[in-house]
Amino acid sequence: MTFDDVCAIALAWPGVERSTSYGTPALKVKGKLLTRLREDGETLVVPGVGFDEREMLIEAEPEVFHLTPHYRDWPIVLMRLPKASADAVEALLLRRWRELAPKRLVKDFDAAAG
Repeated sequence: MTFDDVCAIALAWPGVERSTSYGTPALKVKGKLLTRLREDGETLVVPGVGFDEREMLIEAEPEVFHLTPHYRDWPIVLMRLPKASADAVEALLLRRWRELAPKRLVKDFDAAAG
């Protein structure tokens, strides 16, 4: 996976737009951070992942999921994009999108998906 692949997935969802965060490429929903690329160009910052889930993800797939001390106290997990599957990226980001998007957008999205 690359950040371009992430964009191809997430930009198909209503309200998602390209942006920047901390000087790096990011995706936002109505101005709220969906995800961003870290400075190394290969690590995706995924907010909205609780501490227990984060621990489980890191334990289950340490080659994909990891953490730095900077993010220790935040509900965030880091993903190594070259090792990540599209399904894993989509699942985490779609859940985050549902948290951030206005209820009307989520309802319309679900109705269109059938």
